[in-house]
Amino acid sequence: MPIRILVIGAYGNFGRIICRHLNPMPGVQLIVAGRNANSLKNLCEQLAGPAAALHGSWCGDAMAPGFAAALRELGIDWVIHTGGPFQRQPYSVAQACIEAGANYCDLADCRVFVNGITQLDAQAREAGVALLSGCSSVPSLSSAIIDEQRHRFSQIDAIEHGISSSAKMPGLSTIEGVLAYAGRPIPQWRDGQPCSVDGWLGLQLRHLPGLGWRLLNNVDVPDMDIFARRYGAGTLAFKAGAGLMAGGVANAALALLVKLGLVRDPLPWARRLYRLGVYCERLGDGKSAMYIRVRGLDPQGQPLHMHAQVTALDDKGPQIPSCASVALMAKVLAGYRPQPGARPCVGEISVAEYLAAIGAPHQLRYSLDFQQGRS
Repeated sequence: MPIRILVIGAYGNFGRIICRHLNPMPGVQLIVAGRNANSLKNLCEQLAGPAAALHGSWCGDAMAPGFAAALRELGIDWVIHTGGPFQRQPYSVAQACIEAGANYCDLADCRVFVNGITQLDAQAREAGVALLSGCSSVPSLSSAIIDEQRHRFSQIDAIEHGISSSAKMPGLSTIEGVLAYAGRPIPQWRDGQPCSVDGWLGLQLRHLPGLGWRLLNNVDVPDMDIFARRYGAGTLAFKAGAGLMAGGVANAALALLVKLGLVRDPLPWARRLYRLGVYCERLGDGKSAMYIRVRGLDPQGQPLHMHAQVTALDDKGPQIPSCASVALMAKVLAGYRPQPGARPCVGEISVAEYLAAIGAPHQLRYSLDFQQGRS
């Protein structure tokens, strides 16, 4: 039986990638959605074809009253919400899905939004729908990697992970979202105690296999709360950075100005940095990576270190956050039914399912390394 999937923000950077992956999938009936009629029309023309899954479009504001009625009228089974930024965004779309009896996932990486989705858990269970937030690189892929190797550890003490992107810029809404907390405190964990670091500061030069030296900054992600509960790690840290070191320096400069009170609103500067980043894209090497370092004890009580890395070549990096939802839809088509309720999207997709959904084996590499003893 086919599933009807509506993608919100379908003509955006991530939405377009998702639609291109879903469009040739047998069993999918795809509805593209957004507020710009011309952009929707252009996307529909690009997706059209004899074997296309495209079954129409819906033009409107998904966060406005009446969206639930539209979902019922369209007979939607799943909503994929890509319409960020998710910082300070209400749960209007998810609530409409509850009312309409449609399942939901989003690409949010906002810590508050992803972890706060549980406030809708009772309503979602009563309606018999699944609301999965953070169906993206973090926390879906990051947790999948650790989950599959969890049996190697009797105890996990520290998890340090991060993302170094290529120079290819994501959508403007993504940049606005992640720079919203530039210079603001980010709660993290050190040796079992809460601590605070400054967003987009704390510059670190890290060598990543296959990428060389990359400049990384403090970034906030849902994993900081999820990993503390899921793995019991006492030390948690996350960093991210642009493909070009100049981008990391620019982000840090903005964060410092915010921290000093010289810039009150980072949003206009985020737009300027976005335009500058787009101009400089051609200077990048097209390589990006997610790395995860786990430190703990093996079943014999001896120190054990894990280093995992997913590397993308040829500017395939944006496929990684996009394709968690594609992997989930492929699993649903195969008969998988997520338990009803509202929660972060962890434990739903395996690493193999995730990488298969991207479908770029020559541009994607997954490496895993373990070391015994102290280092």
